[in-house]
Amino acid sequence: MYRPIKGNGIRLLLPILFLLLPSLFTILNPNAHAAAWEWICAVIFGFLLSIPLIWTTNYELRSDQHIYAVRNKSFIITFLIVFIVRFLFRDYLKWLGPETEVALFMTVALGYILPWRIISFIKFRQLYKNRIRTNDNIDFR
Repeated sequence: MYRPIKGNGIRLLLPILFLLLPSLFTILNPNAHAAAWEWICAVIFGFLLSIPLIWTTNYELRSDQHIYAVRNKSFIITFLIVFIVRFLFRDYLKWLGPETEVALFMTVALGYILPWRIISFIKFRQLYKNRIRTNDNIDFR
């Protein structure tokens, strides 16, 4: 990333909010009929998809004392694989109704975006706190 991440990292959590609000209406749609095990499988599948995204998301403190996301080719590849897997499952699950299919895919999306963004925020905050500690220890005389 060419630009530093500004502020205290709260912006890393905004995609959760942007996805959570519209997806709640989709998931709670009375026309979305799915068994409990299908919802559980969607959440577990989302968590499994978040693991490689978590592994490949890192941050670094550069000499200008700003925090940057580490550019990582494997992250891009991982994100594309997640997209392809979701696309392939969409074709596999044609027997579901459109409302149920959308609700389950929103559940999968929440299942991987929630842990990925929360753990990314935690990684950022650890680096942010270390930066503040090192700046407090510098004597500017």
